Amino acid sequence: MLPQSMKIMEDFQVRKSKKQKEAFRAWLCGELEAAGCVPKVEEGFTAKNVVAGDPDTAKVIFSAHYDTCAVLPIPNFITPRNLFFYICYQMLFLLIFFLVVFTAELAVFFLTDASLEVGMAVSYALCAFMVWWIITGPANKHTANDNTSGVVTLLETALAMPREDREKVCFVFFDNEEKGMLGSAAFTKRHKKAKKETLNINFDCVSDGDFIQFFPGKRLKRDGAALEQIGEAFAGRGEKRTEVVRSFGFYPSDNASFKRGVGVCALKQNKIVGYYMNRIHTARDTVFEEENIELLRDGALRLAKKIQIRT
Repeated sequence: MLPQSMKIMEDFQVRKSKKQKEAFRAWLCGELEAAGCVPKVEEGFTAKNVVAGDPDTAKVIFSAHYDTCAVLPIPNFITPRNLFFYICYQMLFLLIFFLVVFTAELAVFFLTDASLEVGMAVSYALCAFMVWWIITGPANKHTANDNTSGVVTLLETALAMPREDREKVCFVFFDNEEKGMLGSAAFTKRHKKAKKETLNINFDCVSDGDFIQFFPGKRLKRDGAALEQIGEAFAGRGEKRTEVVRSFGFYPSDNASFKRGVGVCALKQNKIVGYYMNRIHTARDTVFEEENIELLRDGALRLAKKIQIRT
């Protein structure tokens, strides 16, 4: 890895508070400027995105979200090619949520002489507290996969991009993905042509797993030539297998803000649930496979070399 990547791993894994984000953006912009890029900070929807390149003329937008999440007691378990299990897991999460609230309400009734109104008020307060915790609670100090891996991949690609290819691409570090993809929503509102027409390759959770998969949106799936080009650029090597998913598959990240977006993630495989991602949003998010980063960086450089400037 580059020294800049080591710096992120050692000093900038937590990027959640206003102060932490400001410090990271200042350092990031300095590194991009030193490499000959021209970064700027675009604001919108309470988010501050770092943009290097011209999104209105670029042929491809490489992106990753730099904000990090709150630490949770159970992981966000994602199965991008098994919708049934994904829904079941989300329902289980909600069930645990309501069981905690219901138990607290029962405790109020049986251990005190509180009225129904007081019990309901306690329930509402507890619900509000748990929602607050999920969105803005204490920062997860371990973010190797989600999404330090994507940030490192994007920065290494930007720093390694030959000057003759830079005008073809735009690099965007999105803010507030964890709060509902606010950064990418603000970006695509400002750059409507990029939203509708430009290929977006979004790196999110790419360092924990041997199966690196690309999830194109519905519109892009109809463009066989583009999918073929992506597959050729990001060829697997060794134990690392890559696949552009043309059948059913989804990946809930900033790529969803683009009509031609592709979500990129690293997965593991299980005979029961198929491909899956675990550990994220917990203190166990510590796995950082450098080979994944190198594979994706090299693939992004190959893709930029092949594409032509849009006219």
